[in-house]
Amino acid sequence: MLDDALAEDDGKTFLSVVVERLGDLFEPGLCDTYARLFSQVIARYRWDAAELEARYRRIRVPRRAPSQASDVYVLSRVTLGADVAVTRVLIEAARQAYPQARIHFVGPRKNFELFAAYPDLRHVDIGYARSGALADRLAASFALQLPGDAIILDPDSRLSQLGLIPMGDDDRYFLFESRSYGGTTSARLPELAEAWARELWPMLGAIPPFEIPGQPRADITISLGVGENPLKGHGKEFERELLTGLASTGATMLVDLGGSEQERQRVLEVLPKGALVNDGAFAPFASSIAHGKLFVGYDSAGGHVASACGVPQISIFRGEVSERMFQRWRPNGHVLRGDGQEVLPKALAIASAILAP
Repeated sequence: MLDDALAEDDGKTFLSVVVERLGDLFEPGLCDTYARLFSQVIARYRWDAAELEARYRRIRVPRRAPSQASDVYVLSRVTLGADVAVTRVLIEAARQAYPQARIHFVGPRKNFELFAAYPDLRHVDIGYARSGALADRLAASFALQLPGDAIILDPDSRLSQLGLIPMGDDDRYFLFESRSYGGTTSARLPELAEAWARELWPMLGAIPPFEIPGQPRADITISLGVGENPLKGHGKEFERELLTGLASTGATMLVDLGGSEQERQRVLEVLPKGALVNDGAFAPFASSIAHGKLFVGYDSAGGHVASACGVPQISIFRGEVSERMFQRWRPNGHVLRGDGQEVLPKALAIASAILAP
């Protein structure tokens, strides 16, 4: 049965329907289910399933990290929003814990570009296709072997298939199992990541707000991106009325055109006259969010940037598969849930209040 599932659509359906759902539910007990299942998947290409699962059980336990290190490798979560909400916290913690160490970000270049404020952060580029075939994703992970004497921080990364693929020395490998850490509490992922880091380094100071260099380009930054989940959106009519209402405040607007041609065309159809657009890399848009007065958008990378930078925001949140998923991923700021008719007047009223002189 597993072989049949892996054969369909090069394993993409198995990854999106089964594996991602196990993680998105944030049920601690499902971590064991995932480990048993995906160890068998990896073992079809390399290693022994029982050994992979046993290793996973060892490294998932939070424990004190060494007091000294020359190199620290922090694995990317691959998605932009997760790297802002979670990976950034671990980078900041590592910089505090090991001020003389070389800190390396392991992940895609577009994600690394978000951390321009860290001139000492080094980059290990890896070509991992988030929506690629299973075999291609595993091949990219297998190729990533890190120095045995380095500290490796894994924030439940896709690069390691959530901690299952061995990289480096297990005694110096630390897995933040974000799907189970915090149990049944309603804490947000950035808060949990910081709490986990304090188990490694008890004397850790406060994690500072995210700093992104740049200048303001508009009063309001807006993202209508939904990634690969169309259930996050409320549709074109809602988006048109939202943008029209925000434009009526008289504030300048910068709207991101998204990460795909389909998304780009959807946004252009509802864009009001006079609105500026961000058409291209995400890092410049993130800088605009950090220096703007208000961010408005669906649950997205932009919302996590605003949250981490302390920028007021209106987050329109829907499409989550569980209540705990909402609790974990919700950003700071005004978070609105419900259908479009409920959300629209609330969003415009909040925006007017924030932008008022």
